[in-house]
Amino acid sequence: MNRRRYLQFIGVGSISASVLWESCQTDKQETATAGQEAGFEVIEAGREAHEIERDKRLLSEAFFTEHEMATITVLADIIIPKDEKSGSASEAEVPAFIEFIVKDMPHHQTPMRGGLRWLDLESMNRFEKAFVDCSSAQQLQIVDDIAYPNKVKPGMEQGVAFFNRMRDLTATGFFTTEMGIQDLGYEGNRPVSKWEGAPAEVLEQYGFKDS
Repeated sequence: MNRRRYLQFIGVGSISASVLWESCQTDKQETATAGQEAGFEVIEAGREAHEIERDKRLLSEAFFTEHEMATITVLADIIIPKDEKSGSASEAEVPAFIEFIVKDMPHHQTPMRGGLRWLDLESMNRFEKAFVDCSSAQQLQIVDDIAYPNKVKPGMEQGVAFFNRMRDLTATGFFTTEMGIQDLGYEGNRPVSKWEGAPAEVLEQYGFKDS
């Protein structure tokens, strides 16, 4: 079973939606526009003015640095890679979704930033380079050690907790997009083109069968 199918079966985690290598202000400003460049819009219909303004403000601000966003993008695509059915998490603009969510729900901020720091420190210890600079095989070596909570090794608990959160955010972001909904095969309520009446067995059950 591939990663995407596994996610569909386990469902996504609950989501209501120590700093590593601080980058310069230019990096933060570039990250601030990520949601807007990804096509995120503030939908105004049926919403209070203060809600609209808040979302606009959050979209204009940056939380993650450029380096952190690059790491999130790599991880998201490891969790939901492109396959024959759908695009990858990054193609569904999941990194921009995560950037917005951690601003909208600040309780994600410290665990996410701390987890990204842990990931880079682990990568530096193993391969003497940041996670994004590692080869795919090296990245998967680390991910395999933190992707399975029931098989956690001593000393890897923080990494496991971070990856659980990252996986939940990624799955939530992906499966609430048009691409993700199509991937699930969800069609919603559909009108019946021709009504042929209640099935015969139902009519018989309630005593309405023709004599």
